[in-house]
Amino acid sequence: MSSLNEIKDNSGARKKRMRVGRGIGSGKGKTGGRGVKGQTSRTGVAIKGFEGGQMPIHRRLPKRGFTNIFALDWNEVSLGRVQTAIDAGKLDASAVVTQAALVEAGVLRRTKDGVRVLGSGELTAKVTFEVAHATKSAIEAIEKAGGKVTLLVSKTDAGETAA
Repeated sequence: MSSLNEIKDNSGARKKRMRVGRGIGSGKGKTGGRGVKGQTSRTGVAIKGFEGGQMPIHRRLPKRGFTNIFALDWNEVSLGRVQTAIDAGKLDASAVVTQAALVEAGVLRRTKDGVRVLGSGELTAKVTFEVAHATKSAIEAIEKAGGKVTLLVSKTDAGETAA
């Protein structure tokens, strides 16, 4: 067994970068891989979408769709994942499972715009949830297990029109 001071990469794991413009013997000397003359052989050239004067493809193609600036980015968690955390002792089923509790237990890394509970997986524990959103199947499964769901964000807050 080798010591910590003898640890090294496998041979060929780290390849040395090609140093351009270091003489003709290097194979990348003189022009340094830029070819001969022309615009791209010079410095300060940025012609990413340029097609020689022709209308670039990103301008020829039609625009599609739009980005909803009011859309909320939920961080989703399945019931199966919550049950696994309860079984592992990371979550307390008797206490209210809040968004902060899910982050603290390591089930989620962050809440984003709010936590959304999904109905996939099996939930056997009687749990009270206090989250931003939950799917219909998740609410049914939680209530079937004897739990309760409190939604923090109303439908009108989530950008949906009130019926």
